[in-house]
Amino acid sequence: MFIGEYSYNIDQKKRLSVPAKFRKDLGKEAVITKGIDNCLILYPLKVWEQKTKQLESMPTAKKEAREFARIMLSGASEVELDKLGRILIPDFLKDYALLEKNVCILGLSNKIEIWDEKRWQDHKKKTEKEVGDIASRLEELGI
Repeated sequence: MFIGEYSYNIDQKKRLSVPAKFRKDLGKEAVITKGIDNCLILYPLKVWEQKTKQLESMPTAKKEAREFARIMLSGASEVELDKLGRILIPDFLKDYALLEKNVCILGLSNKIEIWDEKRWQDHKKKTEKEVGDIASRLEELGI
């Protein structure tokens, strides 16, 4: 399980170290793709396989389903962790997430999000101010 928030740097070769606590559950190979809110999502292969099954089962007659699947699948790239636990972030994903040197890596149970540090701090501050309202709306949905 992935939990917590970590600050790391992308090196000059576009490599990013994965927190040591995450490496065992992530495995040696993973999939990185575009996330909602202009972040990146790093999935263990097993979780990615489940996600692709969900995407494949969506009704292709629905435009929203087709578009979401296109973004998630065409934006995906297989990555391997090197001996030092680093992954190479493809340029098109680095550009999509507006990643600079400093990033935040977030553990979200079965997946990992990667954010530009400044963008994450801004997003987090805004969301923390709204967390009470968000919790109320989720409770209304039975969550």
